[in-house]
Amino acid sequence: MEWSTEQRRWLVKVLQPERTVSSLPGGGKVSAETCAALLGLEPETYRAELAQSQKGAREAAQGLLAEPEFSRMLEKLPLRKSARIVTFGDSHTADPQSWAVILQELVAAQRPHDEVSVAINAVGGETTTHGLVRIGNALIQEPDWIIFFIGVNDARTQGPNAGKTLVDARETARNLEELRSRAAQGTQARRLWITPPPVLEDRASKHWGLSRFGVDFRNEDVRRVAEAIRALKEPTVDLFAAFGASPPPELFTEDGLHLSLAGQRKVVLELMRTWSRVQ
Repeated sequence: MEWSTEQRRWLVKVLQPERTVSSLPGGGKVSAETCAALLGLEPETYRAELAQSQKGAREAAQGLLAEPEFSRMLEKLPLRKSARIVTFGDSHTADPQSWAVILQELVAAQRPHDEVSVAINAVGGETTTHGLVRIGNALIQEPDWIIFFIGVNDARTQGPNAGKTLVDARETARNLEELRSRAAQGTQARRLWITPPPVLEDRASKHWGLSRFGVDFRNEDVRRVAEAIRALKEPTVDLFAAFGASPPPELFTEDGLHLSLAGQRKVVLELMRTWSRVQ
């Protein structure tokens, strides 16, 4: 099948085979050729799309650092020298130009001598239930901070005539509390939470890629996930509120679910506004 440029970018951005298989014994050694083959792409196409995404993340970081107010917030982050940050989530975080990749670029540029590390522990499509399986891999890194950005897939419906979300709202709340509890008991890490932003329902329901997998979302269900995260009463970046009831379309890709580079940049900005105020 011949993919358009936009379709190729969507495949690389959303499916991320390198992260999906990362927990397998040989997952860390999966080649670009293998990843490309799994997506039905030529290796050079796959490499080019990854490079373009990473270039976008780097340029987004440079643009943010050029803003004096943003640089001041970055300097205020409660990070010791050699601090370890683990970002934990789904495709919003696994995206090759995600907020977490931008954060890596920011830390490397602004605090090059502090040896602060940003690890990305994220797999596209996963729910908070999957997160319970994977959280141990994050905790063994003994992070100083864990930033959780997971839950939008709990609100997903999938399949013909789907009558329920993948994870019930009450179960989502229990899963989030369990993630919080395991992180609190298993490490000395401080925790920061990010709610999922709303989706562009009409765009998501008509997207060629999401519809191929029978995927759909309602903001009513996403809102329940955001409420469950707020109920943890821990430092929270409320993207559901920050994006607004009618978020600007340019913050999203063509599927109405995943964030564009502008959307990822906004995540970083909202993160800094919250994190820089945490004592």
